Amino acid sequence: MAKRSSKLPTRSATDIQADVLIVGGGLVGGSLACALAGSGLKIAVLDHVDQRAQTVAEFDGRASAIAQGPKKMLEQIGVWGHLGDKATPIMEIRVADGASPLFLHYDNDDVDEDALGYMVENRFMRRAIFTRLGELAEVNYLAPATLSQVHRDGPGITASLGDGRRLDAKLVVGADGRMSQIRQIANIELSGWSYHQAGIVCTVAHEKPHNNTAFEHLLPAGPFAILPLANNRSSIVWTEGEELAKHMMALSDKEFMTELAARFGDFLGALTLTGRRWSYPLTLQFARTSISQRLALVGDAAHGMHPIAGQGLNMGLRDVAALAEILIDAKRLGLDLGQAHLLAKYDRWRRFDNSLMLALTDGLNRLFSNDIAPLRHARDIGLGLVNRSGPLKKFFMRHAMGLAGDLPRLLKGEAL
Repeated sequence: MAKRSSKLPTRSATDIQADVLIVGGGLVGGSLACALAGSGLKIAVLDHVDQRAQTVAEFDGRASAIAQGPKKMLEQIGVWGHLGDKATPIMEIRVADGASPLFLHYDNDDVDEDALGYMVENRFMRRAIFTRLGELAEVNYLAPATLSQVHRDGPGITASLGDGRRLDAKLVVGADGRMSQIRQIANIELSGWSYHQAGIVCTVAHEKPHNNTAFEHLLPAGPFAILPLANNRSSIVWTEGEELAKHMMALSDKEFMTELAARFGDFLGALTLTGRRWSYPLTLQFARTSISQRLALVGDAAHGMHPIAGQGLNMGLRDVAALAEILIDAKRLGLDLGQAHLLAKYDRWRRFDNSLMLALTDGLNRLFSNDIAPLRHARDIGLGLVNRSGPLKKFFMRHAMGLAGDLPRLLKGEAL
């Protein structure tokens, strides 16, 4: 584990100078680098995994829902245009409580946008980010590279890299995921719990078109989501208890598809598994603070939530939009990017939004992951009432699309 040390590394001709060091160069960290570029800031991005390895299908197998607000930001920072036809629009969302005839239906015709959101396979999103980073001379992407130490006691930060080089910057940003090394360096307290569930992830091809509709069945074991991808395929996020998930992962492909079809139904025709299966433990975690001395956390390094609402990456991209706006405005004013009051502004701006989404996803999972009859009847009635209430449904839709609240300029489609 990296640690702070009182001994600074010796300077050499191979030292790297930057304004901001981003540790973690994936979906969130890479997006932050793209957002900061073009403002006069020099950015260094450090990742322990080579870029090429992050773009192959075998890397994690997941796809992410991109809400409208984050999509507007990705357009502004030059990433979205590199996705081409890899982004599949979501035009409708249907949420049902098991086999109940009542459901919640979101339709893009009810909002003034091109889509409710988009589904993008993570490998293609990383590829688009890396392509954009390659166009930006002010971004120095270091991978594979490791971090040995970070000193934050002076007028800036000094990082020692695993290869002996020294990197100086004004601010270090942890975008390095749930096991964040940067969060550990800062000794930021982490709270959370396990859901004792696992998310089984895979991609299936089907005979019939999905018509750009996302389906979520809220089953007693957890949500079962069918999310549209290009070429008559769908991404499956199937939540089960830990032990049953282990059993499902141990099945042959044929046995697994039999179990999957029983939950999927036949409305899209025959199913074919494409690629391998993945299983991820589901937990909730949140950092006590997202800032420390000359240090900020974004994305899963600061908060990790249940996938029931498909908002995990979106909340990370909202972090990016807020932090980028604060840092670029500070640069224009000639301020020190690591000043405590700037970082406190970021923490305040993002704390309520992230806390609300953590509480919402946790509450929804607890409410629907059971088969208690009184609760089942109450929530079915609730789904039906929201579905019939135009203003209330539109309110929930705009929140899910990332178009509500105190939005940074990038999320409104405005340049910084």
